[in-house]
Amino acid sequence: MNIFQKSTIILGLAIAPTMALAPLSALANDAPSDDIALLHQLQADTSAERIESDIRTLVGFGTRHTLSDTTSTTTGIGAARRWIKAEFERISAQCGGCLEVMYISDTVSGERRIPNPVEVVSVIAIQRGTLDPNRFVMMSGDIDSRVSDPMDYTTTSPGANDNASGMAGVLEAARVMSKHQFAGSVIYAGLAGEEQGLFGGKILAEHALDNGWRIKAVLNNDMIGNISGIDGVTDNATARVFSEGTRDVETPEEARMRRFTGGEVDSPSRNIARFIDRQADKYIPNLDVMMVYRLDRFARGGHHRPFNAVGIPGVRIMETHEHYDRQHQDIRVENGIEYGDVISGVNFDYARKLTSLNIVSLAEMAMAAPFPSNVKLAGAVQPSTTISWTRAEGKAAENIMGYRVYWRLTDANQWTFSKFVGNVDTYTLENTVIDNYYFGVASVAKNGAETPVVFPGPAGSFGE
Repeated sequence: MNIFQKSTIILGLAIAPTMALAPLSALANDAPSDDIALLHQLQADTSAERIESDIRTLVGFGTRHTLSDTTSTTTGIGAARRWIKAEFERISAQCGGCLEVMYISDTVSGERRIPNPVEVVSVIAIQRGTLDPNRFVMMSGDIDSRVSDPMDYTTTSPGANDNASGMAGVLEAARVMSKHQFAGSVIYAGLAGEEQGLFGGKILAEHALDNGWRIKAVLNNDMIGNISGIDGVTDNATARVFSEGTRDVETPEEARMRRFTGGEVDSPSRNIARFIDRQADKYIPNLDVMMVYRLDRFARGGHHRPFNAVGIPGVRIMETHEHYDRQHQDIRVENGIEYGDVISGVNFDYARKLTSLNIVSLAEMAMAAPFPSNVKLAGAVQPSTTISWTRAEGKAAENIMGYRVYWRLTDANQWTFSKFVGNVDTYTLENTVIDNYYFGVASVAKNGAETPVVFPGPAGSFGE
């Protein structure tokens, strides 16, 4: 037996080291509790009544099609975006001007669904962090709606679930979270042009890169209010989170590295999904997350995709059981079947539940210390595994307590084992063979807030 191997041999069977078998709930260390009282409060503060009111207001604009009227005060995309901006400004006034509210826009033309020049205008509110104001997490919903013909911009298109529900969730998140301060910044985004080609997201992603915004996570909410699906299932206790497996911006050299070291299911987006799954378990009563290992629904897309396309991690949060008769449909009755995305198809308490899931996820990431960077792994043909990272310093890291190392079996969908290792920049897991596990590290703030787990190498990097 190798002199470095500490396992005990009984009847020819090796008992794995105690450290490698300690479940998350059984670990004893001096880290702060990962149960954060404020997150329970934020969940409880989320209001189904306010979400319902906002959905009804958005439905009341008749249509929010990207090509619809921009001058009317009561109908069309222009009236809708002005109302959203006014709501953000009203929320900001209640917190002493804590939100920076703005339009971010560009003119789009020559596209299949926007053949003639149209200004695509998104509405953004930024709540700046106290320690690390250029580090962002973002929640987004779509402003626009459509009916059966994607070019029909005059027919009534309520878009109650798709996607007044997501937009109302963003407004409610701003109301709830703006009452508190966080170390990092939060972006609340109403994105336009989704149904015409994800243009609002593309424009905002470009703006973020041009301005050096360090966006660590985009939580895109697209349809968070329906509980009765086309499959005949009614379910108000689960939600889906879609995430890409490998980074869309991966280079050939990075792909070669990943082939030999792993990371196919450990992109930053995938580890955001795991983080959200754990938040549901800890803070949202009667809600379980289904992590879907796919960028989006089969052959379909959403507004997180433009961010993934430029290297900004994003996921899609949505209902589990879609009802296709209520999506992208003219309002009508055929053969006794009702079609159309109308208000009766929205369950407001379910929308509240998914909104609160966003809130507790955004809030913990925003209150966390800087994400680990430059994470590396070593230990080939050795009995132990060493993980290292760049330790955060300066004002942005004033709230850091230390780091927690995570590991799991390679076929496990969630991080299973962990150990708080203190404010260091390297740690060795003795008698834990690198070949048998995946590894990662999260930063831990003094209040217990953690970042999502960062997987080693380019495959899992959240950037600097």
